[in-house]
Amino acid sequence: MSEQKLPQILTAQHIAKYLGISRRRVYELFQMSEEAGGIRCFQIGSSKRVDKEDFFRWIENKKDNG
Repeated sequence: MSEQKLPQILTAQHIAKYLGISRRRVYELFQMSEEAGGIRCFQIGSSKRVDKEDFFRWIENKKDNG
């Protein structure tokens, strides 16, 4: 799945598929603080979502800081 095909608001499933990791690991990243390397997310009801721009900023940060 390419960046362009992703919706503006991402689910854990979108992120897992894009990164090739489990949804469980994505939820672990949601639980972590951003300072500890977690993915910034927000909640709608009981569902967690991520803004596409925040997700790609997180990836760039990971590339810059390991």
